Amino acid sequence: MPSQKNELAERHFAKLVNQVKAMMSACLKSEYRGFYGQLVLPREAVTELSKPAEVRRAARVAGGQLGWRVRTYISDDGTVVIIDDRDPPQEVQKPAARVPPTPYRPS
Repeated sequence: MPSQKNELAERHFAKLVNQVKAMMSACLKSEYRGFYGQLVLPREAVTELSKPAEVRRAARVAGGQLGWRVRTYISDDGTVVIIDDRDPPQEVQKPAARVPPTPYRPS
């Protein structure tokens, strides 16, 4: 019986990773070639997905799959912020410096 619980938990976590990964991918702009990712999940969205700690853990796994160096933060109100903290190449930094970032917020 314990192996069934572990298998179920692993499947649930894999599904969570895929959901978070899809949202992280959606926040990317093609002109930045996969850099400058930022996802802000309000408390309501986090609650729908899972517990905040699980969402953060899933974001780190999803970020690894996307090649991000992930930083996660949780605010006092339960908002989870996921940021790609890699240093982009110079050819991506220049166009990005001219445009203020607009974080993706799922509806």
